[in-house]
Amino acid sequence: MAHINDHYLKLEAGYLFPEIGRRVRAYQDANPDAPVIRLGIGDVTLPLAPAIVAALHDAVEDMSRAEDFKGYGPGQGYPFLVEAILEHDFRSRGVELEADEVFVSDGSKQDSGNIQEVFGTDCSVLVTDPVYPVYVDTNVMAGRTGEADGAGYYEGIQYLPADEANGFVPPPPEGRVDLAYLCSPNNPTGSAMTREQLTAWVEWARRSDAVILFDAAYDAFISDPALPRSIYEIPGAKECAIEMRSFSKRAGFTGMRCAYTIVPKELRGRAGNGEEVSIHSLWSRRQATKFNEVPYIIQRGAAAVYSQEGQTQTAEQVAYYMENARRVREGLSAAGFTVFAGVHAPYIWLRTPDGLSSWDFFDLLLDKTHVVGTPGSGFGPAGEGYFRISAFNSRENVNEAIARIEQTFRS
Repeated sequence: MAHINDHYLKLEAGYLFPEIGRRVRAYQDANPDAPVIRLGIGDVTLPLAPAIVAALHDAVEDMSRAEDFKGYGPGQGYPFLVEAILEHDFRSRGVELEADEVFVSDGSKQDSGNIQEVFGTDCSVLVTDPVYPVYVDTNVMAGRTGEADGAGYYEGIQYLPADEANGFVPPPPEGRVDLAYLCSPNNPTGSAMTREQLTAWVEWARRSDAVILFDAAYDAFISDPALPRSIYEIPGAKECAIEMRSFSKRAGFTGMRCAYTIVPKELRGRAGNGEEVSIHSLWSRRQATKFNEVPYIIQRGAAAVYSQEGQTQTAEQVAYYMENARRVREGLSAAGFTVFAGVHAPYIWLRTPDGLSSWDFFDLLLDKTHVVGTPGSGFGPAGEGYFRISAFNSRENVNEAIARIEQTFRS
């Protein structure tokens, strides 16, 4: 009998979102007439923008003609997409990168888990708490941790509480670690780092020889132009940071799967013999071995996001979701909840009422209002006593959900 990877047995019970789905299905089986509104998982609901759809149709036509047909594509992405990424996401903000520092992929979730493969299993890891679960779970799977304690903290991972006292943006630690995961705007708390806050993290990483794994999947939702959209806007970040971005939320690609990761050539790691090694070359080798490019048709759709029409249309969709977020934030406040965020991210982070646990409030909200959210404890121990509401849904459903919540909880 084959020996399994025992590290998988350390994982806490099921992954957060399938567990939410299981509970909702059980509730609907028991209450088939309940009109459930889902504001839990961060999945988009608006259709693809017309400019993207047109590009997809054109790409399909290309694949029907022998002279335009595409088989295996360039390993790191087609030049038409890579150049659009460099021009619109970086040069427009004063950041210069080389084309081969861009690695187009099928998702930031995948990249945030896969990137840890190029680092040693003895690397120490830091996360903010609460945190996107993939950062923790993939390191558990890789064997970088011990068992979880009674509170849910894994031995071998350093947790920095992101709480009300620090505005859900903790400063860097006093000591050093090897790998530090940051997400801004943050999932789940919705907080966005200022330039000063991000600069402090970059300076700490350079002093500590740490690598920052920076998740910018929600950069399109930042409403203040003074806030950094990329960690590479901070001087010195190319020497200490990897950045991951996605088209999932900015352009409705959750079902299309296209993202990219930046690995600068200045970034170095150390081999067991003490030799400095290019992390860029390791990631390039990993991707060449384990990944066969995002399909041509999908990359054509992603490139259309940067066209004049695509930028206008996707910006309108982002604005639609952020208007939903405003309505949720104001409606919850009117109902007496203490709420945070919903300004630079499509998530509202709220304190559960009456000292209820996150899962108890999940069950109460589902039962009394038929609205689904996400328990904060699913994002880490410091998320206990909090709850996330997503703005990804139709205006009609958001208005109805808020009306139900206000009617139920407003004193």
